Amino acid sequence: MFTGIIEELGTVTRVERSADAARLTVRGPLALQGVKHGDSIAVSGVCLTVVEFDAESFTADVMAQTLEMSTFDAAHEGLEVNLERAALVGDRLGGHIVQGHIDGTARVLEIRPGDAWRVIRFSLDEAHAPLVVDKGSIAVDGVSLTVSALGDEPAGSWFEVSLIPETLTATTLGRLEVGDLVNLETDILARHVERMLRLDAHRSLPSSLAEPVATGAGRLA
Repeated sequence: MFTGIIEELGTVTRVERSADAARLTVRGPLALQGVKHGDSIAVSGVCLTVVEFDAESFTADVMAQTLEMSTFDAAHEGLEVNLERAALVGDRLGGHIVQGHIDGTARVLEIRPGDAWRVIRFSLDEAHAPLVVDKGSIAVDGVSLTVSALGDEPAGSWFEVSLIPETLTATTLGRLEVGDLVNLETDILARHVERMLRLDAHRSLPSSLAEPVATGAGRLA
């Protein structure tokens, strides 16, 4: 479990690929403080398990489903990533409850700079649009953010976030450009509500009309 408050900017130092998986080595000395084999670290929003580590770097395996649903399919040496260690019980919850189980990706549609902030608009696909609300919480590349605006248009849904200077400098979001892909995790409470509504609607139909209930977008373990 994470809070979406990024602790460190890390760097991918090695990518080993196989037919249906990858192994990433990431440099992040701060994120490694107190780490143990098998601990979880969120890497740009994706919960990964530490399988090897030293004082400077850790290595984690990335399964095929994660590669397919995240930006890690294009991971390369030198890529900057957001790092956060798993939350400790009793810590202040500075962001919101983030699982590191991303829903998929979103694309940067527009960037509007301001005097002391930056507004970024992201795409929102049909499956995830119902899970995002104005002033609700969302994790973008593992960063806990508040939705500042959203819209549903014929060309597709979108949402916006407003980023303060601290977020722009302390995370990878300050490096984003139009067209870039980011990892997206919607709010866990919205996911549960959507599931309950789907089941309720399914059970209220006559048996002859009922269809198997879709589980929505895949979730990462």
